[in-house]
Amino acid sequence: MESLGNKLKITREAKGYSFDYVSREINISTRYLEALEREDFTCFPGEPYVRGFLKNYGEYLGINTDELMSLYRALKIQEQPIPMEQLLKGPSPMPRILGAIGVVLAVLVLAGAAIFIIYRLPKKSPVSVPERRPVSEYVLNSNSLEKRLYPGDSVLVTVGNNAYKLILSGLSDAVTIATPRGNVMLDLGQEAMVDLNNDGFQELRIIASDFVKNDSARGVLMRFEQEAPVPQAAVPESVIPIETYSAGRDTVTIIPAVVNPFPFTLRAVFQGYCLFRYEILAERDKQGRSEQYYQRSEEISVTAQNGIRLGISNAQAVRLQVIGGDRTVPFETGGAGEVVAADLRWVRDDDGRYRLVLIRLD
Repeated sequence: MESLGNKLKITREAKGYSFDYVSREINISTRYLEALEREDFTCFPGEPYVRGFLKNYGEYLGINTDELMSLYRALKIQEQPIPMEQLLKGPSPMPRILGAIGVVLAVLVLAGAAIFIIYRLPKKSPVSVPERRPVSEYVLNSNSLEKRLYPGDSVLVTVGNNAYKLILSGLSDAVTIATPRGNVMLDLGQEAMVDLNNDGFQELRIIASDFVKNDSARGVLMRFEQEAPVPQAAVPESVIPIETYSAGRDTVTIIPAVVNPFPFTLRAVFQGYCLFRYEILAERDKQGRSEQYYQRSEEISVTAQNGIRLGISNAQAVRLQVIGGDRTVPFETGGAGEVVAADLRWVRDDDGRYRLVLIRLD
């Protein structure tokens, strides 16, 4: 029967994923991923972490989570076999006799010590027991909120007409924030983006600024930053919503399915005289655009979060690369002398994952 660790390792390696790549994709530290494949559960803060990380890792790799959990339970209930000579040998009464004598002696010693403490030492005033810290709830009324939170504290975030509660559910080796979209786990200084209303836009950034690991009494300094989507009226008319693209348009996948989209950089190196136009799509406070002629050996870099609209007078006069997520992917937009209009942008698939694609508009 295939072991739990081997199943994870073989599946990951078959997909060509490294620990660092998977860690960035599902926000789980590489040391925990390596421990799961080694079947070493001693480094986890507790049993819920093992089960939660194992489920998230298995779902990302496309493994049946019920099968993984069965393998994990089988590991936990395995017992070492008892040597045959111990089964055949009858128990000796001596250990029980010695144990009983030891218990009696221990009771007598403890009783004598208690009497001495009670009658010979001065009585101390009772020590007051500190009251349990009350749970606090904060409200994100502006674009950002920074508070020191303790386990059980919560932050209320309003998106549109709905309010969403985020709870600090754990503070040990990492920070665990319970959100409507599932748990978010952060190491010190780490940040994560969350799509609260599941509309495809990650409107909330969560940052763990300061905490002492395995010391929940000190709390954690958390920062919450809310990003508002670009209002419909503010989006330039030239920006075509994803839903309006017809099936007949040419679409080329540049970066395959990922859990969350990330900022990317378009690098253009010109091989000859070329008119090059770009426009950054649907980003608040960053409606960048440019149209200019470039000569051989000139180059530019453009960074965007959602997408870039391109206009090229000669497709073969420029070499293009996408840089992002620790990847550098070269691609072409057309043939020699071909005039190209295209969008380079993130699109969301039916399964909730994202792809960076090149969509021809001509």
